[in-house]
Amino acid sequence: MSNTKHSAADATSWFLSTARERLARLLDPGSFTEFLTPTERVQSPHLALFDLPAAFDDGMIVGRGRLETRNVLVAAQEGQFMGGTFAEVSGAKLVGLLRAARDDARLPRIVLLLLDSGGVRLQEANAGELAVAEVMRAIVEARSSGVTVIALIGGRAGAFGGAGLTAATCSRIVISEQGRTGVSGPEVIETNKGVEEFDSRDKALVWSVTGGRTRRLIGGADAYAEDTVAGFRDAVLALISHAPSVDLAMLRAEHTRLAGRAERLGACNSALEMWAQLGIAEPRAVRDMDDAAFAAIVTGLTGADHDAR
Repeated sequence: MSNTKHSAADATSWFLSTARERLARLLDPGSFTEFLTPTERVQSPHLALFDLPAAFDDGMIVGRGRLETRNVLVAAQEGQFMGGTFAEVSGAKLVGLLRAARDDARLPRIVLLLLDSGGVRLQEANAGELAVAEVMRAIVEARSSGVTVIALIGGRAGAFGGAGLTAATCSRIVISEQGRTGVSGPEVIETNKGVEEFDSRDKALVWSVTGGRTRRLIGGADAYAEDTVAGFRDAVLALISHAPSVDLAMLRAEHTRLAGRAERLGACNSALEMWAQLGIAEPRAVRDMDDAAFAAIVTGLTGADHDAR
């Protein structure tokens, strides 16, 4: 991993890459140092009870590296292992990284979370739920101490359930068109409310509701990246120095922003209605336009009275 070569123009697909490939290409070559390496085999003690295979890192990679000479801490979920789910070991690794960022002055004050998760691991439900709560608390405590925490969302599993909540507690969120985020995933909604309420097989519907373009337009993400390593790299670098601190004034301002968004868009029954309400002249064109054209629309909508900022 440390010998991987890449450039600032790396066009490798973020969506199609594994967690280790994303880290290797995102960070400066040779700069990544993994905490709890594969030889230490920190894996789940529970999966064998269900005759399920374990992973040596439990689907969570933590470590440190550099991004354009900036020292950073990183955590990456492997969405192809158990859907990138939060569990006892994976959660503990992430909590430990965040607490170290908060407490150890020798460590970087920037944490990048490469989220790719469907939520809590059902086979470790109680431990997974506890892990999510601990992660969210650790993020808020780290941010309160001056640490910047940036979520990167663009993997196959998206960021749902506990991962969606985790992203919402971060300083900033970067998302791609392929990225999806929310509290309840499409399959969960369909299972509990029926296919008439939400058809999880309708990909156009899924992406229009939970996908990166909608999230960026309504202010659910702070930056939009094309589906390349370079796209995410550039977006993160643009946000690092513009991350808000956590204080009472910020929380009040955020509540006001969200209340305004609910008042403005709450009556809309579809993404198309929301996009029209935001002032987009041809909302149906949003789905098919290229990344450059979409970025231009976001720029045109950005302002003091608009959520996408």
